[in-house]
Formats: sequence, C-alpha cells, structure tokens
Amino acid sequence: MKQLLKWGLALCSGIFLIYTLSALKVNDAPEDSWAAYCLSQFLRDAQNFSATASGLKMSIGGLSASDTASVARARQALVRCRLSYKKIEYFMEYFFAYPVNLYNRAPVHEIEEPYMEYQSPVGLQVIEDLLYSEDPVAMKPALLEQATVVQSTAADIPATVYGFRAGGQQVAESLGQELIRVLALGITGYDAPLCKSGLSEAAVALQSLKEALQAKAGDEGNVYADSALRYLGKAIALLQAPVAFDQFDRLALLTDALLPAQEHLNHYLRQQYPGIGAGGAFNYNARHLFRPDALNPGAFDSRALSDTAAGLMALGKMLFSDKRLSGNNTRSCATCHKPERYFTDGLKGSLTIDEKAATRRNAPSLLYSTYQYGQFFDARDSSLEKQVYTVLLNPDEMHSDLDAVARKLDNKTYRLLFRKAFPQAGKQITPALVARAIAAYERTLNPFNSAFDRYLNGDREAMDAAQRKGFNLFMGKALCGTCHFAPLFNGTLPPLFNRTELEVLGTPANGSLDKPVMDTDSGRFGVFPIDFYRYAFKTPTVRNAGETAPYMHNGSFASLEDLIEFYNRGGGAGIGLNVPSQTLSARKLNLSKSEIAELKSFILALKDSL
Repeated sequence: MKQLLKWGLALCSGIFLIYTLSALKVNDAPEDSWAAYCLSQFLRDAQNFSATASGLKMSIGGLSASDTASVARARQALVRCRLSYKKIEYFMEYFFAYPVNLYNRAPVHEIEEPYMEYQSPVGLQVIEDLLYSEDPVAMKPALLEQATVVQSTAADIPATVYGFRAGGQQVAESLGQELIRVLALGITGYDAPLCKSGLSEAAVALQSLKEALQAKAGDEGNVYADSALRYLGKAIALLQAPVAFDQFDRLALLTDALLPAQEHLNHYLRQQYPGIGAGGAFNYNARHLFRPDALNPGAFDSRALSDTAAGLMALGKMLFSDKRLSGNNTRSCATCHKPERYFTDGLKGSLTIDEKAATRRNAPSLLYSTYQYGQFFDARDSSLEKQVYTVLLNPDEMHSDLDAVARKLDNKTYRLLFRKAFPQAGKQITPALVARAIAAYERTLNPFNSAFDRYLNGDREAMDAAQRKGFNLFMGKALCGTCHFAPLFNGTLPPLFNRTELEVLGTPANGSLDKPVMDTDSGRFGVFPIDFYRYAFKTPTVRNAGETAPYMHNGSFASLEDLIEFYNRGGGAGIGLNVPSQTLSARKLNLSKSEIAELKSFILALKDSL
C-alpha cells in the first residue's frame, strides 16, 4: 500500500509538471486590467499559501509520541494552510483545475472516466484524515509524503502562471462559481469535515471574492455591485461570529445574506459580461441557486434544449403508461415507476415480468433524473434514451423486442401523434423515436416546488422550526450535504455540476444495523471491474425521499429513521461489515434521537407537489 501511495504521489507530481507546461496561456486576448489585478493578488496570496504549506510540513515533522502537544500544533497548522488556500481558491479552481486536486482532493481513490485514469488520494484532505486518525504519530511517514507534495506544488504556483493571461469574463465566472462552491459545499464541511473549519474557510473565500468584486466595481456606484458587496459583508460577519460548526444557522446565512448576494452579483456580472456562463450548468439569469431555472438542462443533456415541444412530451407521457411496450403486454414504465408513488413502486425490488420473483434492485424515482450523468444505481447508461432501451430489453423487466414494440404502436392514433411530435421523421414509428419521446417526458419531472423551495424563495411560513433545524443538521453536523449536494440533493457536484459521484456505503443486504449481512451486489464494479468501484452506487436525490421508501439500491431500509441511523453509525464499516473501499466515513455522527427526528422533518419538507 505504501508503495502504491508513493507511485500515486509521483504520478500526480509528474502530471502537475506537464499541466504547468501546457497551460501557460489560457487565451491570447489582450490583457484585461481587472484580470491582471486579480492575478497579481492571487500571486501575493499564493506566497502565503506556500509559506503555510511549509509550516504544515514542519509541524508534521515535529510529531512525536513524547510531545503530547505536537498533534494539536499540526492540526492548527493544517487549518492555517487550508485558510490560506481558500484565499486563492476562486482563481485556482477556475484556471488551474488539475493542480487543485493536489491540494484539496477528497481522501478516496478516484477513477476518471471514460479514460479510466487512476488517481490516488493526495493533499490536504488526506492529511486531515491522517491527522485525525487514532494514532497520528504512527502516520508520520505518510503525512510527510503528503505534506511534501502540497509544499512543492504550492511553491511552484508562480511557474504555473508564467505567461498566463485571462479575460474579465473568465474572472467573473470564477467569482460566480466560488459563491456556488461556498453556499453548496463550503458551509457543509465538504472538504474539512474533521477540522470543522468550514465556516472560517467560507468567510475567507468570500472575503477574497469581495475584494475581487470591489476591484472591478470600484466607486462607480452600481446598485447591484454595491448590494452584492453589502450582502457579502453580511455573510462574512455571520460566518465569523463565535458559533460552533454544529450549531451554526446555515438557513439564515442563505436567506439573509448568501442568496441575496448571489442575486445581485449575478445581475452585476450579466451587466458587465452579457455572455457569462454560456453553455455552463448554472444560469446567470436566475436569481439564485435555489430557483427552478437555476440549472441549464441543456448542460446535462443536449436533448433537453431540442425536445421541448408540448406534443412530444405528451406523447412520451402516453407511451410511459402503455403496456404494449412490454413483451407480454402486461406492464408499462408506470408499473414500476408509479406517478402517484413519486415514480417508484414501494417494493424492495420490483416484480419480474412473470411475477415469480423480484428484481435485484429497488426501482429509483425518476424525479430529477435528468440532472445526473448516469442512469440506474450503477450509472451504467449515460442518457435517458439508453435507459429506455435497457429497460425494454431487460428479460426481467419489459422483455421486449424493439422492432415488435414499434409494430405494436403502428396504429392510426399513434401515427398521428408521432407525426406531430417528429414532423421531420416521416411516417415510420421507430424504437429510437419511442425512446426519445419517453425521455422527453422524463426530463419534465423536475417540480422544484417543495416546502423547502418555497421557503428559500420567500415563503417564510413554508417550513416549521423542526424542519429548519433539520436543514441545518443536513448541511452541518450530519454531513448529509457533503454527498447529497444542494440544490439537487443528489451526487451531482457543484459548482460545475459536470459529474455525478458514486459512493461506497457498505449497505447491508438485510437492513439490520445490529446483525448486518454483507450485500453481494457489486454495484459499479459490474460495469467497470475496478476494485475501487466494488459496492459503489450512484448518490440519488433526497428530494421526495419521504415518499419513496424503501431505501438504498436493494431497498434494505424500510424507514427514514433506520436509514439515518445507518449513516449515524458510520455506514457498513461502522456497523461491523468489512468494506475496505468504503468512501463514507466510518466515524459516528453522534446524532441524538431528537436530531434524527429533525433531520427526518427536513427530508419531509423536500416533498414536491406533483
């Protein structure tokens, strides 16, 4: 394992050098004065990051079993280093995405698809995990290896930006992305769950953002810039208040400061750069991240922009409930994805088409399925159209022949509907058009009208006190928001929303927390047989989870209480299963019964009206 770590560190350092040499210029545009200012400030702040990285390595070098304070000093040095990194985060994350992985990557093995590039854990989060282990002093050699990588790459930042140029719109987008990063990830403790320094880090990140915005707006008296600066200042003050991480009111931070700041910042940036965010997932025309129009569907699926005709979606809805799509004409898509049950069927595993057995996996809700980059629990299909084909051909589900489906639909009614929906396709009904119509319907299943959504959009009576406390737990102490990312509350990662994460949780086969049995379903490993994918499953949305029991890929947990308690105990490893590749921390959350009840209350507040 140690040799593997060394190999991974060497590989990362080599790739970093290649990246540095190949990314000296972002574009050939004339130098923008605002971008030049931000670059200059970035370099000054990067010097401080380099200094704190050296200090971190020195503190780690001083770890000693005979010096009881050495671990505390190293942890403090880690926090200082993390805070100095947050000062440059907005610039670094946008312009130099790969080196960021060497500083702030999650402490788990990752596979970059489709190229299957292996990435070993490295950086500050790995250091945190080791420093908060049972015996940090025993981890000193591994810690020093990690600290050396961080120190050397931090020292190389000036070389990275040699000859670098950027435009004002790029800097503007980097600010917009950083604000999303803070409100969706930073305040949850996403990258510092053990240090619990997320609030201080968010304050530093926002201060850097505020300074950059002030440099752009100056004293021009722009009402939107001035308002954004004012709300950013308010957010910073709230984050700097002497409140513990677990007790902090994140909901008030969002409603009173961060979302108004985002609304005014978006307006100002649109004024300055009308094309900002073009093609990206975030819609800068939206007021804030929790608006129904905040995410551009076309960024997730190009068909979402073209297949929007009412007739096409109506056809898809009709096909969704047509039993002629099945081989024996006994079931439709709606059989296992019942609209009245929030597009699930309430069973651990749906009945097979012969009704003699159950499928091995639970039928997930189709709500918000368009906002993810893999369909099914193992993310094996990359599009909704492919998902339709897979279900139709599955011998346990629809057991159909695609050509036979097209022939069965070839009647006067459907011919008319297909011609209206696909006027350029001619008279023939094809499997491809069937799949496209059903997928178009599925892309409409994004209500965004829950009590939580209404609350964040001005209806302060929409959630009660328990639900508000539950949200703060979800985004704080319970660490739910570090895997179920706002605003979708699934595994699609902000701020770019360009990939959907899979996790290894160690879900038991029998749903027991006291006498668990290991599940034999290998998950993503069945698609790509890589050890780190063994037992890995897609992170589904928590929206409408109160209506979609039972839970997990195997439907093993019957209630939200059992599900939350599973996480509370540290997943499979926490309840005694052997799950070497578990990505969920095995550390207990120490949630009380009342906190579990409040967490459940918030999840119930995510129920949409259909």
